Amino acid sequence: MAAHTSQSVAKAAGDVENTDDARGRSRWTDSRATGRSGGGLGRALATHWYAWAMVAPVVLVLGVIIGWPLVRGVYLSLTDANERNVGRTIGANHIEATYQFVGLDNYADVLTDPVFLQRLVWTVTWTVLCVSITFTLGLVLANMLNREFRGRAAYRMALILPWAVPGFVSVFAWRFLFNRDNGILNKLLDGGGISAIPWLDDPTWAKVAVISVNVWLGVPFMMVALLGGLQSIPGELYEAAEMDGASAWQRFRHITVPGLRSVSMTVVLLSTIWTFNMFPVIFLLTRGGPGDATEILVTQAFKEAFISSPRDFAGSATWGVLILALLMIFALVYRRSLRKQGEVW
Repeated sequence: MAAHTSQSVAKAAGDVENTDDARGRSRWTDSRATGRSGGGLGRALATHWYAWAMVAPVVLVLGVIIGWPLVRGVYLSLTDANERNVGRTIGANHIEATYQFVGLDNYADVLTDPVFLQRLVWTVTWTVLCVSITFTLGLVLANMLNREFRGRAAYRMALILPWAVPGFVSVFAWRFLFNRDNGILNKLLDGGGISAIPWLDDPTWAKVAVISVNVWLGVPFMMVALLGGLQSIPGELYEAAEMDGASAWQRFRHITVPGLRSVSMTVVLLSTIWTFNMFPVIFLLTRGGPGDATEILVTQAFKEAFISSPRDFAGSATWGVLILALLMIFALVYRRSLRKQGEVW
């Protein structure tokens, strides 16, 4: 009886010890899991150190090229820096900077100036028209080039050519075409009995001209991107829809448009940002004229820093920061709308 009781007690003690060991192992496992989750970044650095080492130079270069000018621009926008009070060296003499910190005064001045609203309205109008026309033409041409026909490679090369030519060369060529007296366009109109059009001298025609040139430059990129999206759509879907009696419009609406949604969202975003900041077309073609009819936000910022007298560096930096803020707001709204539509971006 006593032996049996001692065996039972020993067995119970062993069970208690096993239970404590199990609990200890469980706590140790939980602590290891917590340590792993907390040290995820360190583990990633240790595991993929070669990837971080390859990316580090790019990040460093981008930080120097983009980060420093951005920080400097934000700082200057909070001062009254201009051509007269910045630090400069004349011969052997160095003049110290005398500009002062003024806070948000520059932003208040720009936002309450009617010029800002005028530039903003035309910039938004210019961007919407250019992106809409470019996307429509790119989609039409992509659909045409997605079909088999003789000479398709030659047509592709011809349509991509504007993208291969440097932008400033294209703009100068178009400036010659738009010349009122000796331009080819007005020569052709004159041959048809139509009077010459003041392409670059009339505010309305100047806006038409800059939009036309920007569309001509932007269509190749849009066409190539959308053509790649079209070629990724399985052909079996079109064959099945055609066998079911779907019309060409129904196939386009229910197969092509959904299949191009992700590509379209990306190219529209990129095209919007590029067009919003499209300095070369405006400046090289019309220099913001006639008057200030085609002046957009980015050309106004350039004008403040390099053309006006005295050059207003703080005002130019303020315009630049506002442009960046507008594009960031647009990108955030655009991203939220994509999420609501179920797109992951």
